Amino acid sequence: MAARCAMLASMAGLLFGIDTAVISGVTQALQKVFALSPQDLGLAVSAALWGTLVGAAFAGRAGDALGSRRLLLWVGWLYVVSALGTALANGLMSFCLFRLLGGLAIGASSVVAPVYISEISAPDVRGRRVGMFQCAIVSGILLAYLSNALVARGGFGAMEWRIKLGLAGVPALGFALLAPCLPDSPRWLQARGRNAQAAADRLRLVLESVAPVMQDERLSWRLHRKPILLALAIGAFNQLSGINAILYYLNDIFAAAGFSDFSADTQAVAVGLANLLATLAGMAMIDRLGRRPLLLAGALGTCAALVGVTMIFAGGQGREWLLPLLVMFIGFFAVSQGAVIWVYLSELFPTAVRARGQALGSSTHWVFNGAISFIFPVLAAHGPALPFAGFALAMAVQVFVVWRWFPETRGASLDDLARRLAG
Repeated sequence: MAARCAMLASMAGLLFGIDTAVISGVTQALQKVFALSPQDLGLAVSAALWGTLVGAAFAGRAGDALGSRRLLLWVGWLYVVSALGTALANGLMSFCLFRLLGGLAIGASSVVAPVYISEISAPDVRGRRVGMFQCAIVSGILLAYLSNALVARGGFGAMEWRIKLGLAGVPALGFALLAPCLPDSPRWLQARGRNAQAAADRLRLVLESVAPVMQDERLSWRLHRKPILLALAIGAFNQLSGINAILYYLNDIFAAAGFSDFSADTQAVAVGLANLLATLAGMAMIDRLGRRPLLLAGALGTCAALVGVTMIFAGGQGREWLLPLLVMFIGFFAVSQGAVIWVYLSELFPTAVRARGQALGSSTHWVFNGAISFIFPVLAAHGPALPFAGFALAMAVQVFVVWRWFPETRGASLDDLARRLAG
């Protein structure tokens, strides 16, 4: 029962991934249809990210107060409205408005789905279960790339970009209709004083009893200093790798290296497939090797790949190596940071403030995501190597930070981790 519920909740990640990647197949069409400058394009792409920041920030307190299950019900319908709205947009402002709504759904998903899955999972499988959320994200990314490539071959002309965006509403509708089947988290019910229902749901989900939870605990620097710093760090470094900027502008990156539109769509599918396979590998290892070793190996690998991409754009030669290097980057990212971030954030904070702690890390993630996604086309217009050089430097810094300060959380119960990380 718990595994099925975790799988269904993780489908919010599928919608997260689709919404994240589908934009990469329509950026050039948007520039033509709406006559966008590089700054306008940055606004169109990053509009969802600012909505995501708001969604993540508010979902924390709402999740602690109302429960992750209830928020997941609303998330599905937000995805539906966003997909249809962007597909029917008649100008930059309306497009940005519906992208903003999709961002609210993504932000809420990044908080409540990992928290919900973490709270209904036993310690020995928690990494793999929460990792299902990331697996669903990259499956959504691959699905979006594949859908974009197929639609590009369909000869739809001026309607092509609208069809690409509108198709995202199909899985969103499916999730919205299935989400009411989820039970509430027993930990959340206990935190709200609903002990009888908590015991009943714990029995349904085959979960062990948990320690008593403080209902009035606040997220504070004094009590939660260490998990706060760790949440800020992992959220920031996740985006300083450049992962989402590369996913959003993947077709533009290939175009800058001289590839055609069709070739860019096809190669994006290869990148999305590498992302999925590496994430599956990360899920297989996260409860065996631990979170910290994966983060260290991933930071080293992504740094090396980004240095290679920087050299290609700086020297103007070796474009045949661009796809292998981007696949290498995606692979190292997915097996490490991609597989770890939502698991790690869901483990750091005690139950009473877990959603708010998750929201803090997610909000940091989305602040950097929005800023980098807005700045990326501007920097690339001045020199296509510039953003990749910055990403490589950030990954070199992450190696030291993780080695020096990040604790291992593998195999520990959520109650034990709360005591270990308490201020």
